[in-house]
Parts: sequence; C-alpha cells; structure tokens
Amino acid sequence: MKKLFVADEWKVIEEGLHPEDNRLAESIMSLGNGQMGMRGNFEETYSGDTHQGSYVAGVYIPDKTRVGWWKNGYPDYFAKVLNSINYIGIRVFIDGEELDLAKAEVRNFRRELNMKHGYLFRSFTAVDSKGRETEVEVIRFISIVDQEATVISYKVTPVNYSATLTFVPYLDGDVRNEDSNYDEDFWLPVSHDITRCAGTLTMRTHENKFNVPQFDVAASMKIRVIGGEVINVNNIANEEYVANEIEVDALKSQPVTLVKYVGVTSSRNYELDEVAKAAEKVACAAAEKGFMAMFEEQQAAWEARWMDADVTIGGDTEAQQGIRFNLFQLFSTYFGEDPRLNIGPKGFTGEKYGGSTYWDTEAYCLPVYLSTADSNVSRNLLVYRHNHLEKAKENAAKLGLGGALYPMVTMNGEECHNEWEITFEEIHRNGAIAYAIYNYVNYTGDKSYLGEYGFDVLVEISRFWASRVHYNAKKDVYMMHGVTGPNEYENNVNNNWYTNRIAAWTLEYTREARDYLASAEADRYAELVAALGLTDEELAKWAEIEEKMYYPIDEETGLILQQDGFLDKDLKPVSDLDSADLPLNQKWSWDRILRSCFIKQADVLQGMYFLHDQFTAEQKKQHFDFYEPMTVHESSLSPCIYSIIAGEIGYEDKAYELYLRTARLDLDNYNNDTEDGLHITSMAGSWLSIVQGFAGMRVADGALSFAPFIPKAWNGYSFKIVIRGHHIKVNVTVDGVKVSQEGGSDFAVKIYDETVTIPADGEVTVELRGLVQQ
Repeated sequence: MKKLFVADEWKVIEEGLHPEDNRLAESIMSLGNGQMGMRGNFEETYSGDTHQGSYVAGVYIPDKTRVGWWKNGYPDYFAKVLNSINYIGIRVFIDGEELDLAKAEVRNFRRELNMKHGYLFRSFTAVDSKGRETEVEVIRFISIVDQEATVISYKVTPVNYSATLTFVPYLDGDVRNEDSNYDEDFWLPVSHDITRCAGTLTMRTHENKFNVPQFDVAASMKIRVIGGEVINVNNIANEEYVANEIEVDALKSQPVTLVKYVGVTSSRNYELDEVAKAAEKVACAAAEKGFMAMFEEQQAAWEARWMDADVTIGGDTEAQQGIRFNLFQLFSTYFGEDPRLNIGPKGFTGEKYGGSTYWDTEAYCLPVYLSTADSNVSRNLLVYRHNHLEKAKENAAKLGLGGALYPMVTMNGEECHNEWEITFEEIHRNGAIAYAIYNYVNYTGDKSYLGEYGFDVLVEISRFWASRVHYNAKKDVYMMHGVTGPNEYENNVNNNWYTNRIAAWTLEYTREARDYLASAEADRYAELVAALGLTDEELAKWAEIEEKMYYPIDEETGLILQQDGFLDKDLKPVSDLDSADLPLNQKWSWDRILRSCFIKQADVLQGMYFLHDQFTAEQKKQHFDFYEPMTVHESSLSPCIYSIIAGEIGYEDKAYELYLRTARLDLDNYNNDTEDGLHITSMAGSWLSIVQGFAGMRVADGALSFAPFIPKAWNGYSFKIVIRGHHIKVNVTVDGVKVSQEGGSDFAVKIYDETVTIPADGEVTVELRGLVQQ
C-alpha cells in the first residue's frame, strides 16, 4: 500500500513529480464524461514511463481468440477497448529546445484532480540545461455539458528570460494498446485536414471477420493563443498526424496561454461521412463559447450532480476523499444518458480486461444509481441487458444449453472472454442480472418493467438454469457440477453454494413475476406466454428444481460450504501467511492458489448479502467468522460485501477497516495494480459500505429502513437518496439520526425498530443507538 496523494476532501493532490509512480498517478487523475475519457497524461512530451490513453465509449475491435487448445463453445473473439486518437498533445519548445519533464529539473510540481468541479489542474517550474526557468499551469476538462468536447488551457510563463516559444498542438492517430498485442496497430487512416490553428483527423478500426462493424473516430481541434505575439504558424500533417507549429515571441514574466478546444466524435453516433464534420462542429462551437464559459458550465454541472449524490463524512479526511473519488470516477464513466452503453471495469482509465460489461454492473453499480440518480438511469442499465437477450440465447446454445446465458464480458451481447473457467463456468452472473430486475422493481415500485422488459429475461435465464442442472436420482436432488463461483480462486468445482442458491432464487422470482403479471396484466401476460411458449409444465419443473436444489452444508455445524469438499482443504487464516506471499495472484502459481483454502472475494457471503432477509444475524456471524479470515480480498469487489455484513452483525471496527480498503483501493494502490487503470465498478462498493453498511439501509416491499451507527473515527456522516419520488437526506451524528425530505409528501421510514413519518419539507430525529461489539 502506498500513500502517494495528499488527503483532501474535494481534491486528489500529487505534490512533486514521482517518475517511478507516474502510471499510478495517471490512472488516479483520469477524467471522463460517459462518452469518452482519458488518463491523467501530460500534454507536453514526457520521455519517462507513461501509459498514454484516450478512449471513446463503445469503440472496440474484435481480436481473434488465441488458445493453445480450442474447445467447442469458445467465443470467436476477445473484444478490445481501444486506445484512440491522442488529442491532448501540445509539444513545447523554448528557442528550439523541447520541454520534457523527464529531462528537465522540475520544481514545485503539482497535479490535482478537482472532483467537485470535474477538472484536472497541473503546475510546475521547469529548469532547462541553460538555466531558464519556465512556469506552467494547465487546466483540462472533459465537458459533461457538451459531451463531445474537451478543453485544455496551457499557460506558460518565462520566469527569467525572453525567448521564442513554439507550441505544437497536435492530433495523433498512431497509437497502440498496452493490454496485449503490444505492437499491433488497430487503426487505419481515413482523412486529415489542417489549416491555420485548426486541424481534424479521422481514423478507422481494421476490418474483421466477426460481423462487427468498423468504427470511425474523429478528433478536431481549434487553437487560440492569448498573450505574447504570434510570429509564425506552420502546418504539419500526414495521414495519421496533424499539428500546428505556432511560434510566439514571449517576454520575461509575461504569460502566454494556448487554449486547445477539441471535438471527438465516432460512427456510433454519426454516419461515416459525417463523423469528421461533426467533430469540427463541436470544436468550433467550443471555441466560440470560450474557455471561461465552458469552465463555468462544467463547474455548475458537477455541483448539480453532487447535490443529489454527495456523501459527507465528519472527522476523517481520507475516508471523505475516498468516497468522493469513487463516486466521481463512477459518474465520469456512466450517468445513464445512453442505453447502448454500460460500465466497464476500467472505464476510461485503461485497457485491461477488455469489454464494457461485467456482472459488476448489476451486482454493485445498479444500487448506487437507483438511489442517487433518476430512475431512468438504472432502468437503462436493465434495458441494456434486455436488448442483448437474443445474443445471450446464442451464448447458451453454443454450449448446447437452453435459455439465455448472459456473457461474462461483452460489448454487444456476444460473449468475448476467452478463459474457459471464467467464461463458461462462472455462470452465477446470470443470477445477478435476474436479481437486478428484482432490485429495480422492489426499490422503485415500477412493476410495469416486468411486462415491458423484465419477464422474458427472467424466463430465459430460468430456462438456462433448468437446462444446466442435473438430477441426482440417488439423492433426489438437483446439482450443478463444473462451475466457478464468485471466488475465482476455485475453478471447476461441484455445487458452488452461491451459484446453486441464486439459480433456485431466480426460478422462484420468475414464478412470482408470472403470478403478478397473470393477475395484474392479464392481456400482456397472455402475449408474453404466447411469444415465449411458456407452459404450466415448464413452470412446474422450475418449482421442482427449486424445491430439490442441493446445497453443500456441514451437518455437524450447519455451516454452508462454499462448494462440495471445501472442508477437505488445509484450512488456515490469511494471518498465517508471510506478508511476502501477498498478493497471492502476483506471488503464487495458479496451481498453488487453486489448491489452497484462500478466497479471492465474497462467495457464500455474496449470497447472504443479496438474500439478506433469509438469514439470521447469528447465521451471518457464523459464516463471516469462518470465511473472512481466509479471504485475501484480491478482488476489488470483495471488501464492501464483507464491510456491509460486518456492520450488520456489530463488527463496527472490522466494517470500517474494510470500508477504507474499498474506498481507498486505488488511491492507496492496495492490490498493486492501479497503474493499469482504476477499478471503476468496485468503486460503487464504498457507497454501499456507508449507506447499506454503516447506515443499514434496506428496502423491503417498498418500505425504507435504516439502522445506523457511526464508525469510531468519524464525527458523523450524511447522504441523500431518491426513492419513489421522495428526496431523502439522512444525517447521522452523536446527537441523533435525522431524516429529512425535500418537497414530497408524507413518507414512512423505519429507523431501528421505530416507524416514523417524514412530512413534506420536514424532518424527524431519532436517538442514535450504538451496536454492541461481539
């Protein structure tokens, strides 16, 4: 764990240049707006270690699956999120000598991510080989108002000299991915155009054999220079690069500012022959609006987002910084404007993992959007899966199974992950999608979703489970062999409890949805039954499978086993390991990991989190005490689940410890892998840890309840949620639990075991109760 960044409630600050950790800082300082994003790279040339990365939502290339032994059912391709045109570049020369922070003496370096207002600030003084001191201040933001626009203000001040400053703002299409195929070029030049202080470049992804369309991406720039005297402008261009070489007569102590307005567009949103024109239009509009107007709009728009979603923490700056950083990066990746998009595990911060959609969205991110944004945002996340239903059915058919198997990794609904034990054994992801439908309907009360989009997804997932189980006549039970549960440090196991349990739960919920539609929307239900070919015999079979599902349980202790034979392992806690062995995935062989008892992430506890009302506090405590000591939390998705359950059973200190791990996973680089990009989907876990863990928020049958406690390191905390048209704020302090509402109407809320009514524009305060440490 490395604490590289200054703790601040609204900023992430790097003081001093850290060349050995530059990739880490680049990940942390990433920006995005849901349509595009980039790492926190330098605009000027940097010959040191760097991972330059700019990404456009939904743009990818299918790369042929390469394995040593091809097995039937493998996906044909692996989807690569593509590093796209580098549009932030600005080379800087002082009387012909290039500014390069890897070569100059650098003083007073500061890189600062402003989360409140959504921009990146950087400043430094560079001293070159001739002793010339140059002060630089840079502000960069990707607009959340004009979602195809990026603006850079690059101010240079010659401190102790006068000279000719040469700026070379450029667009570079000759880029590479760093995740794999390191030297492979995925882009073809389409067109380029260059004029005085302006330029446009369009690139196209390579042709492929997988019926995936090629994508065009265009970047266009408009340049303005403020201060100094422009004495010459030259244009530089080839088919993959355009640049303006702008010479400025700069006087000592007089700042010169270059403002670069950029429009970025793709063929996802425009016809091929319109992509470049659209980018030019965006850049021109941004330049006409001007830097300050766009900057002020950006600040106001981010403040509006925080008004509904901010979480405040008293007395713990690191914890406060952690939750705001995670929400900032999550909302920078996705805010629900485009139902064709989803939440990639690295967002716009790196290429690792490929694909844009994992089960993380439904299991972790959806609850955050349910409570912090308009219900259409979470609805769009579910509609995204409905739109991919036919592809999910194709995925199941490739395995010779019925129904729908949603992909582990996807860009367009097709499975595109090429590790067998993950792709076709980690089928529990289907259950997370079914649970997300329940979660949405339960939280919003929008039962119309079942008839519109939800029921056919539930039916096809249930059909998959019914085709995937097998009947054990000797024991008169249904089983599932050859699966991988959430704990990926166990592959190809028999009867993973979580997988069996979420499958049975899906069958049950599908029949509940059927009963509702049959009684409340009879005409729509008749249409769905006819379209799906659903029969009473099929429903009866699902009921039988649910009733006779096998669960591995130790009869002596009542302990739910992660899978058959788990107790046969050499069981010991993580505390018995030498610290040099951690993280296991970087220190041990895969064979050794698979044979060990150590758990990557919540598995049995994941099921207890989802189906929390089906287990007593004593059962949760028993299983937490057994499984958490063996859990290494080397999945970013793990600490938050344990934190929530720890809070529920009274382990307040442990809940807080695990909250910090999820809240500061990337900021402190817990798993030594943040340089590849941020763990976007797991960032939702820090919100879950506070709201569902410390505050104990639950929703059951439309009834909202809380059971808060305050971590010892805090003075208090507050957050807002939106539920069924009510805007609720919860403020937890030593003086009590205050629940208020903005506007609305009378709303009943349960706090601990007391039901109170919150009036419109009113509040209620209940005495804080401390949980007892067990």
